[in-house]
Amino acid sequence: MSATVILSRLAFAWPDSRAVFGGLDAVIGAGRTGLVGVNGSGKSTLLRLISGELPPSSGTVRVAGSVGYLPQNLILDSDRRVDDVLGLVETRAALAAIEAGEAGVEQFATIGDGWDIEERTHATLDRLGLGHIGLARRAGELSGGEVVLLGLAAQFLRAPEVLLLDEPTNNLDRRAKHYVHEAIQSWRGTLILVSHDRETLELMDRIGDLRDGDISFYGGNLSAYEAVIAAEREAAERTVRAAEADYRREKRELAETRVKLDRRKRYGQKMFESKREPKVRMRKRAEDAQIAAGKLRNTHIDRLDKARDRLREAKDAVRDDGEIRIDLPETEVPQGKQVLELSDLELATGQVVNLSVRGPERIALVGDNGSGKTTLLRTALGLTEPRSGSAQVFVPSRWLPQRLDILDDTRSTVDAVSDAAPSATDNTIRAQLARFLLRGRQADQRAGTLSGGERFRAALATLLLAEPAPRLLLLDEPTNNLDLSSVRKLTQALESYVGALVVVSHDVPFLRDIGVSRWLRLGEGLEEVDPM
Repeated sequence: MSATVILSRLAFAWPDSRAVFGGLDAVIGAGRTGLVGVNGSGKSTLLRLISGELPPSSGTVRVAGSVGYLPQNLILDSDRRVDDVLGLVETRAALAAIEAGEAGVEQFATIGDGWDIEERTHATLDRLGLGHIGLARRAGELSGGEVVLLGLAAQFLRAPEVLLLDEPTNNLDRRAKHYVHEAIQSWRGTLILVSHDRETLELMDRIGDLRDGDISFYGGNLSAYEAVIAAEREAAERTVRAAEADYRREKRELAETRVKLDRRKRYGQKMFESKREPKVRMRKRAEDAQIAAGKLRNTHIDRLDKARDRLREAKDAVRDDGEIRIDLPETEVPQGKQVLELSDLELATGQVVNLSVRGPERIALVGDNGSGKTTLLRTALGLTEPRSGSAQVFVPSRWLPQRLDILDDTRSTVDAVSDAAPSATDNTIRAQLARFLLRGRQADQRAGTLSGGERFRAALATLLLAEPAPRLLLLDEPTNNLDLSSVRKLTQALESYVGALVVVSHDVPFLRDIGVSRWLRLGEGLEEVDPM
């Protein structure tokens, strides 16, 4: 029987009463399911509910089979050995005891069918690019990417019927992503994956769209899902246009009816004053006219109210995926103008780098995890001291770190932009923030209370609206932890930016979309590579 996850009237709220789900019903069958949705829609929370890590407020989660769960931020004790993470300690100890002639019933029971466990373990580690890691290594000796791959290896060795993966490719370099993609494609059970990575989502059999506490499923991979959503949006927008036309017509007819009724009233008043008919008849005629006028007016008002309701419903059906629209001509860099020069720059990580950036170039900086890409950006801007050599920046510049820690959690986005652009008026700042889809209450919220997508747009607005306007922008893994809608918004913003860009990212589709003109790989030094 295919493993299945059944959610029945599932409800969950955080201790501060923030509700995530209020009665979710869903069935997830065998195959690969990718969960998408805006930041804060509850994707990671849903995985934790299915895994049993979180108890639901009400309702039930039923899973046919065992469950494996790899969280988004896997944290391992630095002293923990690799074989312990992989769940091999007891089996290896039993095998060693048997080899030493100390076999007992307990050892054989521990091994069970796992006589080839070490061979299978090494095969799994090889498949994930971890063949060089010894089973006696400590977790603290591994890179962040290696820790994620190790956690994935542990799940594959367990072989649960249902595997839950939360952003498994975050912060992985191209090679590590390739290993994960191959492993996902080979999975034969039920796999439920949360990801913002387009390439990973293209491997799915279906997409689950989490929105407003409910989930809708679409057959096929991400491209198929986006095609259906685009068609639905177009149909919804046509409905809105029709409803708007209907509303305008009803509003016009109500106005025309009021004009006609006013004319009749004036005519009746004139007839009454001229006393051309007996008073009793004129009063009766006036009463009948008032009743008829009231019915006619009420009919049109009722039709107008219904047209207004249809328009509201039609607008609600359109996905609110607003687009960032910015106009920053002051960020423009003349063709060929030198903006950055790195001369024999020796990084703290040991590489010696030479680089000349001329506007308005768009450079992608790629390389393996731990190769020093972030260190290169920080050193180029003078935030980290080089061992030797020089870094010169010839234009106003800004950088966006991975953790978005340029914002003060206790202050609002309006305050942050005001600090960065002291000559801008409050009205100007708010008008500009609206173009970053930060309006009203969101612009006045403390940064610490913003969702992931809102915080990202706030940080981006603070950089781009700063004085003087940045003509060189350095971005460090800007799409990490962003939902697909936020990645589109970032792409739109960078399409409007006319300065020079240096971007560290493993997200190749994103780099292509923003029009990268040079691809540089950081290894022992910096070398230009062919477009990916």
